[in-house]
Amino acid sequence: MSYEALSVADIVHYQLGMYGVLNGKTPTTQTAAAMFQELCYDNKDQLSAGLIIAGWDERHGGQVYSIPLGGSLHKQSYAIGGSGSTYIYGYCDANWKEGMEEADAVDFVKGALQEAIKWDGSSGGVIRMVVLTAKGANRHLYLPDTNYAVRHQ
Repeated sequence: MSYEALSVADIVHYQLGMYGVLNGKTPTTQTAAAMFQELCYDNKDQLSAGLIIAGWDERHGGQVYSIPLGGSLHKQSYAIGGSGSTYIYGYCDANWKEGMEEADAVDFVKGALQEAIKWDGSSGGVIRMVVLTAKGANRHLYLPDTNYAVRHQ
């Protein structure tokens, strides 16, 4: 993640904390995405990073938003970004299925990232993934020496 994206994330993290204190409730993913969007749009001439915001909340369930350069906000079924994403749009369009079970969704992401790694020299070899559910965040790590088959803790 770029320094700019980390700075934006730090600012929004602070704003979300303040939102929780002032409103007495946890902000929704949509609220977080709107805060990111406002900050990115207001600073579009200084920022050169696109963002993906994903989360799960009791009101709306799982959600994914993307904010490309320029600061517009887009709710999507899934989002891809980074240098390797240009190589996997076709893969994602062909393999995405709405309402996938968790294991199928993990396989979809692993397959997409393996394609990006194969075709893009700037994409790394390790797959780090976070699965967001009503139960919380579950971290996954897959290494190339096991052909991405074994999940490491």
